[in-house]
Amino acid sequence: MATLLHIDASLFPDGASASRAVTTAFSDAWRAAHPEGTVVHRDLAAAPLPHLDATTFTAAVTDPATHTEAQAAAYAARVALVEEAENADVILIAAPMYNFGVASSLKAWLDHIIFPGRTLGEGTQSLAGKRVVVVASRGGSYEPGTPREEMEFVKNYLAAVLAAHLGITPEFITIELTLAPTTPAMADLIPLADASRASALATAAEKARELAEELGGKLPAAV
Repeated sequence: MATLLHIDASLFPDGASASRAVTTAFSDAWRAAHPEGTVVHRDLAAAPLPHLDATTFTAAVTDPATHTEAQAAAYAARVALVEEAENADVILIAAPMYNFGVASSLKAWLDHIIFPGRTLGEGTQSLAGKRVVVVASRGGSYEPGTPREEMEFVKNYLAAVLAAHLGITPEFITIELTLAPTTPAMADLIPLADASRASALATAAEKARELAEELGGKLPAAV
């Protein structure tokens, strides 16, 4: 039975979040394909992880036998996050853009799972080759050819850090222009925003079915 690790990072709840709508479309299609499988949902906004501090960092690069009580607790919590990722067949990541970058909660999760000697390092990349789907949502457009393409620091960052540190080549689903319906200056972009949303929702469900088939799940009919 396959396991999906579903990570949300939007500050907004279901119904108000573009990225959550798309990750939900993916996870719903995944559940239909794997009714006996497992979906682990980690909501980084509802239950944020602590950012790395000196205690957590040093615990990962020192002998566990020498750990203080605080280091031991931090080390155990970090290992649990790594194991959660290792045990997943597919990782689904919501990556909304905030101030041109990823949510700090998502950055914290990445900092925890980039673990020297286990997920990071030559010959020790335990997540290498893992199937990862990233839903990148943004209020405007930062795609190639747009005026702000040089300010795209979400997909570019995630592609670089996942490949360089973890040996992962992520697949991206992009939903853009999400601010158009509520921003008067973007009113003429609403049709493009609607098209982007519809495309992202359809692509998410299709990608879930595709991965389900690869992993031997029950492939549901497209809807």
